[in-house]
Amino acid sequence: MSKPTVLILCTGNSCRSHLAEGLLRAAAGDLLDVQSAGSKPAGYVHPKAILVMQEIGIDLSAHRSKHMNEFLQQPVHTVITVCGNADQMCPTYPGQVERYHWGFDDPAHATGTDEEVLTVFRRVRDEIRRVFEAYAAGFKAGRAQSVPPPPGS
Repeated sequence: MSKPTVLILCTGNSCRSHLAEGLLRAAAGDLLDVQSAGSKPAGYVHPKAILVMQEIGIDLSAHRSKHMNEFLQQPVHTVITVCGNADQMCPTYPGQVERYHWGFDDPAHATGTDEEVLTVFRRVRDEIRRVFEAYAAGFKAGRAQSVPPPPGS
């Protein structure tokens, strides 16, 4: 049985969607195929997004910015938008069962000193982490309930 695909969408696919992809992939393990994309991809993953994820042991350095249309020809079980623009632009994907919108501030718009900007990236990372770890825990719990108990139990 193939893993359900969860597609996380944002406008630029440079910060929030990659933070969420990395965090959900780490939290869900091999239960989900986690991907991210954007409605207007920036063409890069923000260096500060890569940096704040390295701080918690998650490597985004091999990620790339992708367009959401790359996923129109494959089954996507769940679509999660993490910014309002992507929520409005989001198409329906083949096999789509669920759709959620969880909006977060865009850390790429943070201003100030390098340390002040990093503080915003860390705050948004931690907010995304709480939401997506809870989602993964709920998915795992639901999956455990749908598995029949072993014979004789």
